[in-house]
Amino acid sequence: MKSTKKILLSESEMPKQWYNILADMPVKPLPLLNPGTNKPLLPEEMEPLFAKELTIQEFSGKRWHDIPEEVLHYYKMYRPTPLVRAYSLEKMLDTPARIFFKNESVSPVGSHKLNTALPQAYYNKKQGIKHLTTETGAGQWGTAMSLACKYFGMDLTVFMVKHSYMTKPYRKVMMNIYGSKVYASPCDKTAYGREVLAKDPDCTGSLGMAISEAIEMAVTHEDTRYVLGSVLNHVLLHQTIIGLEAEKQMEMAGYFPDKVIGCFGGGSNFSGVSFPFLRHKLTEGRALEAIAAEPASCSRLTNGEFKYDFGDTAHLTPLIPMYTLGNDFMPEQIHAAGLRYHGGGQIVSQLKKDGLVSSCAVDQKEAFKAGVLFAGTEGIVPAPESNHAIAVAIREAIKAKESGKAETILFNLSGHGHLDLAAYEAMV
Repeated sequence: MKSTKKILLSESEMPKQWYNILADMPVKPLPLLNPGTNKPLLPEEMEPLFAKELTIQEFSGKRWHDIPEEVLHYYKMYRPTPLVRAYSLEKMLDTPARIFFKNESVSPVGSHKLNTALPQAYYNKKQGIKHLTTETGAGQWGTAMSLACKYFGMDLTVFMVKHSYMTKPYRKVMMNIYGSKVYASPCDKTAYGREVLAKDPDCTGSLGMAISEAIEMAVTHEDTRYVLGSVLNHVLLHQTIIGLEAEKQMEMAGYFPDKVIGCFGGGSNFSGVSFPFLRHKLTEGRALEAIAAEPASCSRLTNGEFKYDFGDTAHLTPLIPMYTLGNDFMPEQIHAAGLRYHGGGQIVSQLKKDGLVSSCAVDQKEAFKAGVLFAGTEGIVPAPESNHAIAVAIREAIKAKESGKAETILFNLSGHGHLDLAAYEAMV
């Protein structure tokens, strides 16, 4: 293997296509259902909510999708991102395991979310849409979408979960700098928000509620569409650029991972890093364990029920076949607000059901302990969400020490925690 700590690709080596795992899944996911008819949802039924090109990607079974040149132009501002060998962490753990991480924190917004924000803004702009709405939990997605809209000359309204709006104020400032309007959800700007506040004026919100408000605004305003940062198939598709780059970089390092780990909220970063490697498991039978690291307080894959459920609390979305804690589930107000979602999404849930991916729950204290250890060895203060993946990577490295196996572990560092220092102050 190369002795270098950081493994880089040149700009010319950046993938020019996204990978669609649906083409290789032995058991295809159950269809989304129209909640009014309980019949499989048709692509045209999603077009009032999403750009047409995104609905085509959502229902596509095609293995490879070309990345538009306009999107590649902005990707090249920060991609390819580095793959890093965590030598100092390995030494601290005294493990024979080789630990690598894909560093998505180097994007302009500090997280992986820009990978799908850019194409979503592009396809809406191409269609002539002028206004977009979305939700955000901890603020990473709202920030990424705000910058993407700035690039493509569109305006954006963001409904931010109220607890995060209050505890992570600088995320709101970043979104405002990029030109977006940000409301604390639930709020009085939508009928659903007013309904929630009438029942509970002190409600601190959830992702399900924020999604409902964003969808309501999208469908009740002209020239407006909704954009989503996780869960749906087209979002996971865009994020596979992470794993496709990592695949090339791991080959350069001389290793294929035994374990691929990502924190799990709606599935975008876990899927982005793991799906390109799972392709080899599905098509070649290569040994690989893909592990979704969930917060213990919101462990839908680990402790949820597989069934059809709504993606939001107001029941405005299609019915999604997935592991869920129930669309009305109100998780604890943990610092990793980006992982506080009730459902596991269509694709990841099917893969979990078929035993092709696994999941585990991580307590908030363990997650932050892992984040501090990582910061002290590798020098990067991780996002609270990323801490869950780091904690599982540490678990696996300790297992390797106990068994004496020199396993190769890859995890996705989905973002930095520079705007989450108050959370560290509270937890450490």
